[in-house]
Amino acid sequence: MGVFNRRNAVMGWAAWQVGKRVMKRKAKDAVPKVDLEEKRPNKSAIALFAATVGGLVFIWRRRSGDDDGSTE
Repeated sequence: MGVFNRRNAVMGWAAWQVGKRVMKRKAKDAVPKVDLEEKRPNKSAIALFAATVGGLVFIWRRRSGDDDGSTE
């Protein structure tokens, strides 16, 4: 008596397909969208962009400060 049989394989495949579909829908809903009435991104998209730019500036400035080679 095997644990892995055709019925279990089909049920696993079906659960995987449904799970992928649900997770794709959830991921699509979580992405900030552009407000169609005002033709500009909503507040969460603007905040995400500002945080990304701030993080990039922080990393860039930190790396550019290490040019002198000192460890102190």
